[in-house]
Amino acid sequence: MGTRAVELVLAGVLLFGLTVAGSAALAPDRGGAVAGDGDERLTLVGSQGGGAGWHQYGSAYLLNGSEVEWREDSADSYFDVQRLPDGRVLAGFMDGGYEDCGPYESPCAHTGIRVIDPDAAGGPSVVEEYGFPVRSQSNSEIHDAEPLPGGGFAMTDMDHERIMIVEGGEVVWTWNASELYDAPADPTRTDWLHINDIDRVAADVFLVSVRNANQLVIVERTDDGGEVVEVINADVEGSSDDSCTRNGQLRDTDGDGDVRCGNPEVLDHQHNPQWIAGDIEGEPGERTVSEDAAVLVADSDNDRVVELHRTADGDWEVAWTVTSVDGRSLHWPRDADRLANGHTLITDTLNKRIVEIDENGTAVWSYPTERIPYEADRVPREFQGTERDLPTATGDGSAGPADSGVPVLSTLVVGVRAAAPWAPVWFAETQVGLTLVSLALVLAGGVLAVRDRLGI
Repeated sequence: MGTRAVELVLAGVLLFGLTVAGSAALAPDRGGAVAGDGDERLTLVGSQGGGAGWHQYGSAYLLNGSEVEWREDSADSYFDVQRLPDGRVLAGFMDGGYEDCGPYESPCAHTGIRVIDPDAAGGPSVVEEYGFPVRSQSNSEIHDAEPLPGGGFAMTDMDHERIMIVEGGEVVWTWNASELYDAPADPTRTDWLHINDIDRVAADVFLVSVRNANQLVIVERTDDGGEVVEVINADVEGSSDDSCTRNGQLRDTDGDGDVRCGNPEVLDHQHNPQWIAGDIEGEPGERTVSEDAAVLVADSDNDRVVELHRTADGDWEVAWTVTSVDGRSLHWPRDADRLANGHTLITDTLNKRIVEIDENGTAVWSYPTERIPYEADRVPREFQGTERDLPTATGDGSAGPADSGVPVLSTLVVGVRAAAPWAPVWFAETQVGLTLVSLALVLAGGVLAVRDRLGI
């Protein structure tokens, strides 16, 4: 091997070694941090897991402080989790290996909801399940379900891009997103809208997260379907639709030259909005949103958590922002819950951690997760039902522009997290970029060595 070839190979190996060693040495500590009001925290976690396609090693578990009190891991992935009044746990799930596959080949994947009894004889067990077969595990999950006061569950359906109410194992009501958005011929063959969250905010009124449109939609259940009360981050005429149409997501199927796409500077592919203040006013069919309404959102692709307030003219604006916690930027957070004490519980997915912060963005508790978490829910010592009128932001958070990273490198980082959930959380955009440079140097050296051997 020629001198030049050796130098290139050694340079690549040295750069990679320095990248790994230096990044590991400078990485913030992931250990749990507790300060302030004690460590008596019960936290439910829905873990998507990781691995190929992000559907392996999933589990639902309860943390008592920083100790795992129980875990149920019979599904490939779990998503939204919440405790029911009787102490059991409701969880969205995705799992493979089913023989009941309807129009699809067997074995297939099912998605739906499960009820877990943590006190069952023999350990935590699934005691109820409602599910149905889907074409594939990719972007076809039921990410969220909400128990209803009269019985039954409201839930999202990403496979058919709708919300629905299920009672006694039967679908009794649906609102199809095609009533508002341009629909493809077959939603089950594409990740079109990725409806990923539903919350009941008033009787027969639901807050729905339409991820790929950067929008939150307030939908009222009606006798003949559903009526849209308001769109948070509504499309503005003449605005760019690029953030919503990438990767074959939204498309202009009606040929009017436009799609419904919200401003990505307000929300960009968000998850798990939480209605924290305000009312849905008026009679059925004439609903409006009060001027004091506020919503907390995990603004995932902007790598931040935001609180949106409704203005007097009906617009929604960012009133509070958190972009980093404990010296580490948030990395694709997918859940944020305002707690009764004014703190905020954040599921920081690609950093593989759950953190609780005060009003000024200071961490008072954190837990490093082994696998990729989807959502976390703080469990009160006594069940309090669905909370409303929670504290709105009064502190400064950790305000500043969102760091969206380098698009290609950010996508590669997501791939690393999916294929190798054991990869250290500090292996982010900078490390991926330097690794690619290292690899290029080694490959260049290898090419020179081959050319020298062949006398080219």
